[in-house]
Amino acid sequence: MPKANNGNTVKVHYKGNLSDGTIFDSSYDRNEPFELTLGTGMAIVGFEKAIVGLEVGETANVTIAPEEAYGELLEEMQVEIPRAKLPQDLDPQIGMILELQAGEDSLTATIRAIDEENVLLDGNHPLAGETLQFSIELLEVVS
Repeated sequence: MPKANNGNTVKVHYKGNLSDGTIFDSSYDRNEPFELTLGTGMAIVGFEKAIVGLEVGETANVTIAPEEAYGELLEEMQVEIPRAKLPQDLDPQIGMILELQAGEDSLTATIRAIDEENVLLDGNHPLAGETLQFSIELLEVVS
């Protein structure tokens, strides 16, 4: 059986859980498995590392710390803005994801808190600071 190595393009099925057991993503819910080239940064570091060395048909169950996932939660990525700066037709809700434009740059931010005057926006990845658990099955080494 072929083993997966850095540089290989592989197809995998996976299920990702948070520490509390909540499923945050699963390739089983889609028609196609996830295809990626190992060592190119197409997935988080810990996910790619878990695939390297697997044989086709083998499954790995791994726990990935934030450092090898989406990083630590950074306070400097959170900013409080006046509600008046939001579009008037927007009804802000906690957990809502906004696409912010600043000239040519864009940033995705999640609303974390709301009061009468301000909204707390968080530019961290939604899974930043989380320890992730994955079950990964190597289906094929494509090349």
